[in-house]
Amino acid sequence: MSTSAPDKAPVPEQPGSGSASGALDRYFKISERGSTLSREIRGGFATFFAMAYIIVLNPIILGSAKDMYGNQLDNGQLVTATALTAAFATLLMGVIGNVPIALAAGLGVNSVVALQLAPRMSWPDAMGMVVLAGFVVMILVATGLRERVMNAVPYGLRKAIAIGIGLFIMLIGLVDSGFVSRMPDAAQTTVPLQLGGAGHLNGWPVLVFILGALLTLALIVRKVPGAILISIVAMTVVAVIINAVADIPSWGLTTPTWPGNPVATPDFGLVGEVSLLGGFEKVGVLTGVLFVFTVLLSCFFDAMGTIMGVSDEAKLTDAQGQMPGVNKVLFIDGVAVAAGGASSASATTAFVESTAGVGEGARTGFANVVTGALFAMALFLTPVATMVPSQAATPALLAVGFLILAGSIREIDWADHTIAIPAFVTMLMMPFTYSITNGIGMGFITFTVLRLAAGRGREVPTAMYVVSAVFAFYYLMPALGLT
Repeated sequence: MSTSAPDKAPVPEQPGSGSASGALDRYFKISERGSTLSREIRGGFATFFAMAYIIVLNPIILGSAKDMYGNQLDNGQLVTATALTAAFATLLMGVIGNVPIALAAGLGVNSVVALQLAPRMSWPDAMGMVVLAGFVVMILVATGLRERVMNAVPYGLRKAIAIGIGLFIMLIGLVDSGFVSRMPDAAQTTVPLQLGGAGHLNGWPVLVFILGALLTLALIVRKVPGAILISIVAMTVVAVIINAVADIPSWGLTTPTWPGNPVATPDFGLVGEVSLLGGFEKVGVLTGVLFVFTVLLSCFFDAMGTIMGVSDEAKLTDAQGQMPGVNKVLFIDGVAVAAGGASSASATTAFVESTAGVGEGARTGFANVVTGALFAMALFLTPVATMVPSQAATPALLAVGFLILAGSIREIDWADHTIAIPAFVTMLMMPFTYSITNGIGMGFITFTVLRLAAGRGREVPTAMYVVSAVFAFYYLMPALGLT
């Protein structure tokens, strides 16, 4: 199990300091899990600030695409739908699932909806496909199949998934902050990434990230309570001041300026704009099923990897690396997928940025209550919620990524190559392909093939054979002309 929390959380508090009591403590098991109310609150804030960018980014991704009729979704309505669904799903996971795993519109899935589904049908049809994928997830959970798949994952691969997520969120932090950037295709080079925007570090926004990263790590080393949240707030203030006095061409996604009017009226116009079966009329039954399968596969394994990684880091797993009550958590994730489609926000799923809250010491669903409440407030205070630049929030991902890596890597049996090699593939493919699903899929296939090659095929659970075959089919779909 991970050793990075709670002893590697920013600081252990004295017994009784900020501890919850009464019905609240009993319901969320705050004291039982070694946490305190203040830690949960800090964790909820840290997670929100680490993932608040989705309120801006999801509307950009969905709003930039057109359906087969040339229609585009309204940006204001998408902001409302994104914040609304994140608030609903996160609160549901907190109150019912009692885990510190926040949910919002999934990156990657929204690109599938915008670029693969919408051009072949109307927006309500595309969102209907997402709702159907959510229903399938719930059915898989209800039949116990999804939990069986999770329980079939060997312990070493579970640790590799956690490490892969740690490396993945570190890369997300580096890219979103502008510390590293994609090399333009025009450069005609095989190097995919470069330092800064032009091969070197330049500009105030990158300096804010560097200072934030150093501040976060220094506070963690000194075991200061609220290290991650303190850093996010402090660097947001610094960014606002710098932006006010310096001529900065672009901060990227969010410019840190205090809004003239911090209150915005939510527009619920997209909620309920769904056609469950209309997409099949447009593209046919086979293609429609494949579209649902594509959305399902991404939602299923992205969430599975995130839930396993976050729950392990929060010390919610047992000696076998399994989380008690996981079926309830997985079912809520299925509800969230369907809810995302029903609100036109695309599939809603577990966010790896939840590790920012876990890094602050969050161990229960009460942290989710805080995060969900902040998303609900964002319905009316979107200008304020989105003023935190990525350069101020992403240092948290860098720090938490390290804590996950340090706490899990020694748990893998590196002497057994049938585990070590798949673990290596899993942890590297997540950041290198920018996808949790790809890391899991390639790791599973490698594990199954190597166990067979070693004459240990009987040690591979049946569920692993099935899932590996599904992934192999998924990767062959383009070659078979099925996408």
